[in-house]
Formats: sequence, C-alpha cells, structure tokens
Amino acid sequence: MNRRGVQSEDEALRFLRGQGLMLEERNYTCRLGEIDLIMHDGTTLVFVEVRMRRNRSFGAAAESITPRKRARLLAAARHFLAGRRTMPACRFDAVLIDNDGAPEWIKDAFGE
Repeated sequence: MNRRGVQSEDEALRFLRGQGLMLEERNYTCRLGEIDLIMHDGTTLVFVEVRMRRNRSFGAAAESITPRKRARLLAAARHFLAGRRTMPACRFDAVLIDNDGAPEWIKDAFGE
C-alpha cells in the first residue's frame, strides 16, 4: 500500500475512534480479499472499506467501490467470521475521503 493509502486509513481510523468505534483488526487479508478496518460499534462488528481520491477525474471515492470490490469484501468478511463460535451482528461501512477533505462515513454502505 502506498503512503497516501496508509495516511487515509490512519485518518479514517482516527475519525471512527472519535465516533466511539473500537478497532479489532486492521488490513485483514485472506486469499479472497482484504478488509481495511474491522471495528466494533457497540455489539455490532463493522467491516470498513476506506476509499480515497485525490481528484475526481477518475470519479468520486464512492464510485470506486465496484460490484466486484463489494463481492471480494463480502467473501473476506465471511472468511473472517468462519472461525467464530457465534455470529455477531455485522454491517459494512465505507469511509470516503475526496480531495483531502473531511472523511464521509457511510453506515451500512452496501445495504439495499
């Protein structure tokens, strides 16, 4: 991961901790994909995708979460949860950082 990516994840982590979430794991990686941050929001386990865009010539940060990326996140989350005895409440959030602006937190980003 490049320096800007690490800085964006650091910024998202600080922001979410400021909102009361607690970190469980960072950069969880398996053969199916990667999850940037895994956090707890009370009793809910939150899988967080952090997206940063310096300029919008390739689209906004939210637009970079493609259906393929969503499928890989879901597969990695299932892999992470496979070793659990009980299934916690879970959700997928996104933290979007466009043009070095303030983080935008989208709870349940993939909910229908």
